[in-house]
Amino acid sequence: MEEHLKTRFSTGRSELDDAVDSLIALTGPPDPEDHLIRAIIITALKMKLEDCETLDLKIASMALKEMRYAFKVFKEYENTRKVTVFGSARIGEDTPEYRLAREFSEKMAAHGFMIITGAGGGIMQAANEGAGRALSFGLNIRLPFEQAANRVIADDHKLITFKYFFTRKLMFVKEADAIVLFPGGFGTFDECMETLALVQTGRSTPLPVVMMDVPGESFWKNFLQYVKANLVAHSYISPQDINHLFHTDSADEACRHIMSFYRNYHSMRVAGRKMLLRLTVKPDSQWLEKINTDFRDILAEGDFVIKKPLDEESAEVHLQHLPRLVFSFDGKSFGRLRSLIDAINECPGEKIDLPRTERPLHLE
Repeated sequence: MEEHLKTRFSTGRSELDDAVDSLIALTGPPDPEDHLIRAIIITALKMKLEDCETLDLKIASMALKEMRYAFKVFKEYENTRKVTVFGSARIGEDTPEYRLAREFSEKMAAHGFMIITGAGGGIMQAANEGAGRALSFGLNIRLPFEQAANRVIADDHKLITFKYFFTRKLMFVKEADAIVLFPGGFGTFDECMETLALVQTGRSTPLPVVMMDVPGESFWKNFLQYVKANLVAHSYISPQDINHLFHTDSADEACRHIMSFYRNYHSMRVAGRKMLLRLTVKPDSQWLEKINTDFRDILAEGDFVIKKPLDEESAEVHLQHLPRLVFSFDGKSFGRLRSLIDAINECPGEKIDLPRTERPLHLE
């Protein structure tokens, strides 16, 4: 293990640090990620050395256990795109909201997406029902009332039950390639606001955020009017932040919006001070010149360039054949970054086949 990493992650006691290194060595040959495992173990030891309170230790221990298990469950499906669906648990099965959620999820499943819900009733059950058990995840939460897992996902190996909301919320966003919001209560707004804060600040990778209203209703339409009249108008958020949101009352439109987001754009990676947007199309020099003109305002320095994979991406073997749009991002213009992705998706050029390990996305 590199010496500077040993110094950075230390208990302050050499005999403990050496014991940690010996313990990691017992797990097998050296691995590039061993320093992260070392940091986790040393963090736990420092909690003991610093005489942490029992409750603090319980929270840290349970949170790590929940994350480890969730990572394990999702690992099997890491190359399949997923949509997280939020909405009220109290919607009845005979309501238009329920039918719309079921229709939307059925259509996304037909395009090869899996569906993630909170595993409860109402909108969550409708979304799992539309996708079917095989293409569903359920992230349940232990509550003194409301909720048990819905009948679609109950007892499935992709049902994960959390004690803490914060570990559950992490998985909702971390594993999602799109977020869809149906009408709901405090819980839905909590999930909505957290998602918007994460995409606005760049703490989540770019992804479509869809607000779904039932035809003839204005639940999210009214919310968006409030945001524009109060948050944008008073400069509490930037007008560009609205770029992250897409409002519709059509399951077909919602599907098209999500699918279009991944037409040419594949994924994002940050490497040092550089941002990399992986593409599934080979852009020409004329398009690149236009991007350098139209989006120069989001550059910290230099230009947009097309490059092959960087050294930092060597572990992602299945993505090595994709070109990268590489640039120095200013670190704040995430609404404009969303517009850049839209421009990428309109880029003409030769289409590149997705890796065999990934389920292809079929646009109608």
